[in-house]
Amino acid sequence: MKKHLLAALAAVTVCAALPAAAQNIAIVNGKPVPKARADALAEQVARSGRPVTPELSSQIRDEVIAREIFMQEAQKRGLDASPEFKSQMEMARETLLIRQLLADVQKTNPVTDEEVKAEYDKFVAANSGKEYRARHILVPTEAEAKAIIANLKKKGVKFEELAKKQSKDPGSGAQGGDLDWATANSYVPEFAEALTKLKKGELTEAPVKTQFGWHVIRLDDVREAELPKLEEVKPQIAQQLQQQKLMKFQEELRAKAKVE
Repeated sequence: MKKHLLAALAAVTVCAALPAAAQNIAIVNGKPVPKARADALAEQVARSGRPVTPELSSQIRDEVIAREIFMQEAQKRGLDASPEFKSQMEMARETLLIRQLLADVQKTNPVTDEEVKAEYDKFVAANSGKEYRARHILVPTEAEAKAIIANLKKKGVKFEELAKKQSKDPGSGAQGGDLDWATANSYVPEFAEALTKLKKGELTEAPVKTQFGWHVIRLDDVREAELPKLEEVKPQIAQQLQQQKLMKFQEELRAKAKVE
């Protein structure tokens, strides 16, 4: 009877120890290394989009064990008690806590489909209509611009070549003055007004003055604006709105804070 009781007690002891052992991935210098550390690292890897394969799980286990070995050595040297370490730990704690706060704000105040649709409709309203394919030559003075217009009226003189030689706009100048397709409201008002008055193939008769200098403009083509569909830009709009919400939250929090 006594032998049976001892055997039963031994079996209970072994079974009770199994869950605790399963919670550790190793014992390093007598100190258990919790499995939770490897799980947290694996979760981090998974969030980055990388699949956690058995081979990667083995690498994660090795990494966690290596970290424990290094930490033990650092503690043995008393580095965890140094002012530098404590200061960095405090900064890390603050960073992680703020990150958690912002993540909580995102979770409790998500961007809705209705908000995305409303923002998309505003974008469509602001960018619908016509798109213009134009070229321009930008110079510092009205006299230079007038000379260019007169020169362009001569037979055989090409707008693209003059733009490359004389335009002070480094972006479009190298492309022969090409501004690509854009809506009129993409430009400053004076430029947009002159551009929309032109017919396809026409050149401005007089130089156009803006804050950048004097422009000679040619309209190459016109078309109805081609806008992306909602589903194509939905992720970008949602991200932009989420950033706006976070900024608003931070501004409101600062405004309410009593700083002396």
